Amino acid sequence: MPVDPLHSAARPPRSAPSPLTSGPGSGAVEIRRSARRRRTVSAYREADRTVVLIPARMSEAEEQRWVRVMLDKLAAQESKRMLGDAELAERAGRLSEQYLGGRARPASVRWVTNQNTRWGSCTPAEGSIRLSHRLQGMPEYVVDYVLLHELAHLLVPGHGPGFWRLLDAYPRTERARGYLEGVVAADRLPHLPAARSE
Repeated sequence: MPVDPLHSAARPPRSAPSPLTSGPGSGAVEIRRSARRRRTVSAYREADRTVVLIPARMSEAEEQRWVRVMLDKLAAQESKRMLGDAELAERAGRLSEQYLGGRARPASVRWVTNQNTRWGSCTPAEGSIRLSHRLQGMPEYVVDYVLLHELAHLLVPGHGPGFWRLLDAYPRTERARGYLEGVVAADRLPHLPAARSE
């Protein structure tokens, strides 16, 4: 991806609607550039928008990458704070209504700590869905994808074309799959010392 020219430090803050957010506090994303900020990037929710603070000299490509990173971090923090078993079951119901026409009706949806090799599981005969505790703290769209994946198994066993057609309705399927593949790949890498914080 080509890198755009550097911005001037005097560039004013700008707002843009963001297709990257979901859940509470989602909406517009406002980028605030600062000449005093050298390397750090931070973000916070403010009313119906997300404010991302970045160094003034950051390129457009870096800005886009960091906005995604910071939105994911905020979503992960919110997901970790919000979703207990009851909220998870409610969320499954809403996702079923929104993407599956309400046809998938689980009898139970809960977090479990004994799934370390899979993200979720479903027992159609019982109508039960279990999500791995390792998903807690991941961005909401990732948790939603895994929930939808298991909800779809209540309707279609296996991973044939009919199953994937159900998941095509969810616009973040590929992004969530990529996120989870990245987590798996990162777990396989040797752990390096943490980078020095600035």
